[in-house]
Amino acid sequence: MRKVCEKLHMKIRSGLLLGLCCLSWSLSAQRMAVQGTVVDSSGEPVIGANVIVRGSSAGVATDLDGRFRLDVVPDATLVVSYLGYNTQEVPVNNRSQITIVLQENAVALQEVVAIGYGTVRKSDATGSVTLVKPDEINAGLATSAQDLLVGKTPGVVVTLNGGKPEGGADIRIRGGSSLNATNDPLIVIDGVPVDNSGVTGMSNSLSMISPDNIESFTILKDASATAIYGSRASNGVIIITTKRGRSGKPQINFTANMYVNTPRNKVGVLDGDQFRQVITDYYGEGS
Repeated sequence: MRKVCEKLHMKIRSGLLLGLCCLSWSLSAQRMAVQGTVVDSSGEPVIGANVIVRGSSAGVATDLDGRFRLDVVPDATLVVSYLGYNTQEVPVNNRSQITIVLQENAVALQEVVAIGYGTVRKSDATGSVTLVKPDEINAGLATSAQDLLVGKTPGVVVTLNGGKPEGGADIRIRGGSSLNATNDPLIVIDGVPVDNSGVTGMSNSLSMISPDNIESFTILKDASATAIYGSRASNGVIIITTKRGRSGKPQINFTANMYVNTPRNKVGVLDGDQFRQVITDYYGEGS
């Protein structure tokens, strides 16, 4: 009886060992090696991107060539993330070679204001910011850029110096703040600051820009703009953005002005024959 029990125990142990071997072989057969490359939209390799198997802590980082290698199950999903790019989930689907293209994380916000250090939402800007678009104004009647600002935003007063079409103007944002120094605001045209002393040989530096070529004015009204442009911006800043070419179908913009003049009163004058007759009657013929 003892020998029978020993033989039975031996058979059970052999069966268990065989089952464990089959189970381990089955588990190893269910995993596969996945090799891949992580690149950006331009095809350049992304170095140091995190590649993690979803639902587990297994993961690696891409090397200098943007490559990685992982042992996963055939139906696993890879989560790829990198700073400045959108996180992507890529299913393996029994593939041994995978190329993953990361898309840049583009920020699209409503009412974005461009400042010296980047872009912020208009509601988050600490200073007073006003946007003026010449398209909303009858820009064809303006002879200079400062004419587009007359009466268009509160706190900005434009006083024209005479009636010359290309004459200068005194622009004051929220009044004057200095007794001896200039009270003129800083003017920035397409990111280039214009000297407060003006342009040599020109009475008005804004006359260099045609009003039809201006896309928008951004007016920084308070002294917080000094954090961006320095002490020159203590009297405010007028940022001028000009129009640029755009991709797509050609567009033609045409601007024209038409005037109809009607005199209120007419003064009666003599024509040539009447004038000659008056001279003849007064001085006599042949005089």
